[in-house]
Amino acid sequence: MKNFISIIFSIILFSQFVHAKEIETLFNQAVAHYQKGEYEQTVNLFEQILSKGYKGKSLYYNLGNAYFRLGKIGLAILNYERAKKLSPSDEDVNHNLTFANSRLIDKIETLPRFLIFDWWENLLSSMSIDGWAYVTYFFYILILVSVGCYYFARNLKIQRFGFYSGFVSLVLLVFVIILLVVNLNREFNVKHGIIIDQEVVTKFSPDLNSKDAFVVHEGLKVKTEDSIGGWIKIKLIDGKVGWVKSSSLEVI
Repeated sequence: MKNFISIIFSIILFSQFVHAKEIETLFNQAVAHYQKGEYEQTVNLFEQILSKGYKGKSLYYNLGNAYFRLGKIGLAILNYERAKKLSPSDEDVNHNLTFANSRLIDKIETLPRFLIFDWWENLLSSMSIDGWAYVTYFFYILILVSVGCYYFARNLKIQRFGFYSGFVSLVLLVFVIILLVVNLNREFNVKHGIIIDQEVVTKFSPDLNSKDAFVVHEGLKVKTEDSIGGWIKIKLIDGKVGWVKSSSLEVI
C-alpha cells in the first residue's frame, strides 16, 4: 500500500514538473516573438498558457502589452486589469493601465464622492485579497506572541509591553479583517468587465428591439449587475445603466 501511494505521489510530482516546463517553454517562446515584433504569435502563445489553467501577473501583463501593440485596446486593458487584480501595487502594471486608459474614446466623469470614501476605496485596493490575508495572519501571530509575553514573562516591563502590543494588535486585526471581508464580498458579488467591441449601443432592456440607451466604446470599464439570455446589464461610473450583448464584454 505504501509503495502504491509513493508511486501515485511520484506520478503527480512528475506530471506537475512536466506541466511547469511546458508553461515555461511557451512563455519563453512568446517573449521571443514579442521581442521580434511578432505580436500575433505572442498573443496566441500566451492564450495557450491561459487555456491550460495558468494565471499570473506577468502573464496578464505581457499579454496586455501584446494586445496593445496590436491596437486591441479593450483586450489590453482587460489583461492589465487582471494583472492589477493579482498585484494592485505593481508600478509597471498601473503605469501601462493608466496609459492605455488615456487612449479611450469615452471620458466619463465619476459621481461626486466624499474624500473619506476615496480614502476607503484606495485602502481597499492597495492590496490583493491574498495580501490582506497575509496581514491578517501577521497580526494574529503578533497577538499570540503578545499573550505569551504577558502570561509567561517574569519581567513587569515585558508584561506591560505584551499587554499593550496585544491590545493594539487586536484592534488592527479587527480592522484588517473588516478590509478582508469587504474585499471577499466584492470578489464574489461585485463584478466588473471591459468592453471589447469598438462601439456598442446599449439598450434599455435585454432586447434588440428595445430603444437605444447610450453608446460605449472599446476599453471602457463597467460594472456588471445582471445577466439574462446572452445579455448583460452594465452600470457606468456616472450612474447610467444599459444592456449589452455578452459577446461585447469580458469580465475581469
